[in-house]
Amino acid sequence: MPRRFPWATLPDEELLQLRLKDLKVTVEGTWIEECIEDLYGELDQRSLRIRPHAWISDDWFSPDTTPGIAVPFYLVHPRLIRLERKMIFEVEGGTESECRRILRHETGHVVQHAYQLHRRRRWQELFGKSSSRYPRYYRPNPASKTYVQHLRLWYAQSHPDEDFAETFAVWLRPRSDWRKRYEGWPALKKLQYVDELMAEIADAKPVLTQRLCVDPLSRLTSTLAEHYKKKQARYAVDAPTTYDRELHRIFSDNPRHRRSPAASTFLRRNRARIRQMVSKWTGAYQLTLDTVLDDMIDRCRELRLRAAGNERQLTMDFAVLLTAKTVHSLYSPSRRQWIAL
Repeated sequence: MPRRFPWATLPDEELLQLRLKDLKVTVEGTWIEECIEDLYGELDQRSLRIRPHAWISDDWFSPDTTPGIAVPFYLVHPRLIRLERKMIFEVEGGTESECRRILRHETGHVVQHAYQLHRRRRWQELFGKSSSRYPRYYRPNPASKTYVQHLRLWYAQSHPDEDFAETFAVWLRPRSDWRKRYEGWPALKKLQYVDELMAEIADAKPVLTQRLCVDPLSRLTSTLAEHYKKKQARYAVDAPTTYDRELHRIFSDNPRHRRSPAASTFLRRNRARIRQMVSKWTGAYQLTLDTVLDDMIDRCRELRLRAAGNERQLTMDFAVLLTAKTVHSLYSPSRRQWIAL
């Protein structure tokens, strides 16, 4: 029987005042535990001895000091999942398939550090220097075939360690058929190297064996409100302000359309649908898109634009505009990028 928590029935305002440590949630007895057991099965099929341990923290990560994986607190209880979705608009790892993808990625980090793979010359030739400083923001090339595609936002391009973790995840996934999928790609060399390397270390004892829990939830004293304030700031962007011409192409300031709904009202009513659509097309986080949407809605109000015409067509036209702005920002070197680590 699932464990009951007093905070599960609290309204959002009261729940947000709790400290993270007061949630007292664990991996044991949750669906996450089942996903981890499945991960162990995948490692067993590949004859790898390592079994990453897992604990609850405030985010996904795998430290370089222990062969384990931190799982975010919000995944282990339906009430916390609902709060995460309300605050961030999406739940990273919130489905079994996505959770497994992230666990494979984090296991790549575990394997790298447990066997000190980044010290090998061939590893550095293919992936780069692990000691390279992590950037706050990175600008990927969505068309690149030098990197595998596993997690969204072309995450392999952010850092050599992420490149290896993503390559490992693609290699580990059952029935991934990576040889065929990446045939003709430079990324295939990395996958072949991982295949050879895993065969070499399959029976080897890892260098890193001490099972530690880094930043466990039980030691985190921030309130949920403070946690989400920081997390929302991390997804914020410096949105471009050159919208006027494009907005005028979609909406109207002609007096004869004064009885049509205000464009700002139209966008607020359809923002969730548009946000989800563009996030699916581009891989951008919904919270990032929502920040840009706020700016566009404000501009529509200032320009006194009206949503004249077929609602479905207006929704699609605006979604295409937001997609174009998103993709443009991925390539533009002239301003801060949207993709944050």
